[in-house]
Amino acid sequence: MKRLDYPPIWLLGFMGLAWALNWVLTKAGLGFEAPYALKLLGGMLIAVGLMLMALAVFAMLRHRTTVVPHRVPVAIVTDGVYRLTRNPIYLGDAFTLVGFSLLFANSAGMLLVPVFMAVIQRRFIVEEESWLRTKFPAEFQTWAEQTRRWL
Repeated sequence: MKRLDYPPIWLLGFMGLAWALNWVLTKAGLGFEAPYALKLLGGMLIAVGLMLMALAVFAMLRHRTTVVPHRVPVAIVTDGVYRLTRNPIYLGDAFTLVGFSLLFANSAGMLLVPVFMAVIQRRFIVEEESWLRTKFPAEFQTWAEQTRRWL
């Protein structure tokens, strides 16, 4: 299972589920076309999500540590976008899911966002923070006290 247990796979799965819910609601006569402003906001949130992900990946590469979940990091990254949130990649995923749901005017898709965040926290964040807490106890403690997990 670990072979397919990566955040982008989970994000695509939740996006597929949001799309399927939108399709079902539309077939049931409960869906509607998203107004332009909602689509624009959705696109902007997707752009913000992708930018957060890119900034986080570049920061991790700069520190020469892994961006791959289920691998023990060799460094703790607390600068750049990591000063704003401990999980900018996962936050970017959440923004992307919100944006995707807004593109379809899909309120059911919006309800999936906290579920997605809970899955990500359980599948990845708990393990990653445990490694950081073990390998970099003082740095992690200070960073965790100063920086929120999500926002």
